[in-house]
Amino acid sequence: MPKKISGTLGVKYGFTVRKRYAELMTKRRAKHNCQRCYLGKLKRLSAGVWVCRRCGFTFAGGAYEPYSKSGQAAIRISGIKT
Repeated sequence: MPKKISGTLGVKYGFTVRKRYAELMTKRRAKHNCQRCYLGKLKRLSAGVWVCRRCGFTFAGGAYEPYSKSGQAAIRISGIKT
């Protein structure tokens, strides 16, 4: 568990909560590539809204990751090609 991320909670809330918080924040802060230009860096505007800094493509995704498992399943089922 990364010390810096979960260190904001201190010793409160217990180990399991701090571990989950650290996992979510590392997923959110990781570098993600744009699905349109494949080169740009994505920035999280709010929960579920992502924008590419290079091409300006804005789309809805997961709260902490731009591509959630349920979103990928919905694309597979609907047959949308990216």
